[in-house]
Amino acid sequence: MGAATGSAFDTETLRRGIEGNTGNTLLALYADDAEIRIIDRNTQPSHPKVLHGRREIAEMLDDVYSRDMTHKLDQCVIQGDRAAYSESCEYGDGTRVLAESMITLREGKIAEQILIQAWDE
Repeated sequence: MGAATGSAFDTETLRRGIEGNTGNTLLALYADDAEIRIIDRNTQPSHPKVLHGRREIAEMLDDVYSRDMTHKLDQCVIQGDRAAYSESCEYGDGTRVLAESMITLREGKIAEQILIQAWDE
């Protein structure tokens, strides 16, 4: 665990964002023109869901953080302008979600993210 060279992005900042009660802290970590590609059972690798910019990312985070669920940063590795992390979530009914992300940083902000997620069914 560590910090990206010359930036405010670090594991604890990411942890506070993920484990917070709203998506606002996490949203602040994204660049204005950030892009997220989401791969899961519904949006497979050949047709991922792609979010462009903080507005679309905010809509997703608002939806996720409005749900009855908890979020936990399990692991994070930061090296230069790249980072990877694992996040585990649990809905109030016990359904679990696991997400893995690879991110590219630009000036201490998330510029690109590939998110792969799986959940109990």
